[in-house]
Amino acid sequence: MPATPVRRLLPAAALAAATALVLSACAGPSSDGAAGDELVWSIEGANLAAGHMDPQVSQLDVSGMVQRAVLDSLVFQEQDGSFTPWLATDWEVSDDSTTYTFTLRDDVTFTDGEPFDAAAVKANLDRIADPETASKQAASMMGADFYTGTEVVDEHTARVTFSQPYAPFLQAASTPQLGFYSPAVLAESADQLAAGGPGITVGTGPFELTEYTADQEIVYTRNDDYAWGPHGEKAPSFQTLRVAIQPEASVRTGVVRSGEADLASNIPPSQVSELGDGVTVDSVEYPGLPYSLYLNEKYGVFADEKVRQAFARGIDIDAAVEEIYFGQFPRAWSILGSTTPGYDAALEGSWPVDQDAANALLDEAGWTERDTDGIRMKDGQRLSVRWIAWTPVPDDRAALANAIQSDLKAIGFEVEREVLEPGAYNAQYEPKTFDLTDWGFSGADADFLRAHLHSEGFQNASQVTDPEVDALLEQAVGSSDQETRNALYTQLQEWNATYTAIVPLYSPSAITAVGERVADLQYDIYGRPLFYDVTLG
Repeated sequence: MPATPVRRLLPAAALAAATALVLSACAGPSSDGAAGDELVWSIEGANLAAGHMDPQVSQLDVSGMVQRAVLDSLVFQEQDGSFTPWLATDWEVSDDSTTYTFTLRDDVTFTDGEPFDAAAVKANLDRIADPETASKQAASMMGADFYTGTEVVDEHTARVTFSQPYAPFLQAASTPQLGFYSPAVLAESADQLAAGGPGITVGTGPFELTEYTADQEIVYTRNDDYAWGPHGEKAPSFQTLRVAIQPEASVRTGVVRSGEADLASNIPPSQVSELGDGVTVDSVEYPGLPYSLYLNEKYGVFADEKVRQAFARGIDIDAAVEEIYFGQFPRAWSILGSTTPGYDAALEGSWPVDQDAANALLDEAGWTERDTDGIRMKDGQRLSVRWIAWTPVPDDRAALANAIQSDLKAIGFEVEREVLEPGAYNAQYEPKTFDLTDWGFSGADADFLRAHLHSEGFQNASQVTDPEVDALLEQAVGSSDQETRNALYTQLQEWNATYTAIVPLYSPSAITAVGERVADLQYDIYGRPLFYDVTLG
């Protein structure tokens, strides 16, 4: 039996204080430099090479996670949700939240020598908002629909304006999705940012991207001039951050256990017990939309609300999540995770599994006959839905899908699942020729629901088109009062609990395995590693 690793379940408010890790004098990874000069970080990263190296355009969390090493932000979001200076030393927000004026640092340069100034802020924000950039997530986060422009007031003052109040902008401005590229890159090589690479992925961050081998590794080299971290941090103590792209969770677990890597991200709960002695496990439940199923009401049988409700009530979510995730991920009850501002705790326990109720709903919907396989029939049609999933699918989510299929088969509801490569997935996702799909979405402001539920939302996989829902989302994004916004998001959560456009399953945590050599590793509010203060034994 392997030894049990030290476990730390870190609530967001405690992260800043919980950074000291075990030090050991044992040898660890190194390349041409001496031991202690290189940190090896194992990540999943399977789809980075498919045009996802640019967080301003990509919708993959991993894009922002790795490129944070290069891309700094205007402000930093603390663990309590507040904002502190970073590339901006100060800012003013108009009373109606339509104008944000930032005073910028005057000592920051990009690693290609370009100055960071108000013109650089304008170039980057304009690029994200430009429809030709085809940014979806970053554009939605920054409020591109309401963005009227960035004014260069003077060299170190930038004024960002919106056509209506846009309260989530500061939160968006703290993320790598709104991080800053060199203006020279934007002018000369913007079309290459999705592929990324040395001389292309150029920012002001603590590291410079110096080598990139698609589907294998990214090498970041210390920016020796760095002196403007979010809490005044200077250049990191180690020379090289080597990111190993290893999609298989068992491989990531193995390389940390063996010492080939110093830390690994996205460790599934089932692998934690395999890590061995001397490895510390940090677990952070990140805010956002829980891992969920999106029921497409415009395509097939999910047009009937009773069928959607029966689908949700027919799944024993509690048992599946407890068994598959070993109690480390809580079952989700709402379309907001429990660490997300505006979460409605009143929904907890409100829709437990009830296959009798699910059967009654399907009977009411007219699915009363059965074929020889036990699947319900109506007017000669089987009650069957097609679930498309984006590859790669981790083993834990495959097991969860199997449990869902088994539960639903027991009430005569067939679920056929197709695991698709990105191109094949998008070929069905774009025209919405599927019944359901799945994902989780990290976000510290509930405005991400606008992308998922607004009739014009770019992630509205359920194809919801409800004027009342649109109105609630528009009121929430346009209010500068957080209590008012929370009340509106409570209405949206309660609406979904009945309407069942989205079926939340569990609230994931970012689980990071950290080897003995690493000290003073910290995390952002999403549980992503930050390397400013790290030292290596």
